Amino acid sequence: MINKKSRNEMRVERHRRVRNKVSGTTEVPRLNVFRSNSNIFAQIIDDTKGITLASASSIDKELKLTNGSNVEAAKEVGKLIAERAKKANINKVTFDRGGYLYHGRVKALAEAARENGLEF
Repeated sequence: MINKKSRNEMRVERHRRVRNKVSGTTEVPRLNVFRSNSNIFAQIIDDTKGITLASASSIDKELKLTNGSNVEAAKEVGKLIAERAKKANINKVTFDRGGYLYHGRVKALAEAARENGLEF
């Protein structure tokens, strides 16, 4: 019998391949995206120091979202991460889609972050 890997196992493998090439520095940190079935999370990470510089998610109280797993929520999280990056004096990042397809919620978050001033 052929044992097929789960979608998440395949995603993790794709993410490992991408992470071999993409890393955040102090000048240009990494914008990482994680999406679960019920929420979406974004972090700006400096991999040289191993610290998170800014983060935003659909469970943040200030967003007051009823549904954290749709495109509108991803747009709000993208807007919020861009605002928090500006406060931390971050203008340019490298985008790490976390092994997910650049489609739907991940794409909405990235485009909203770009529209609000992040460059990548």
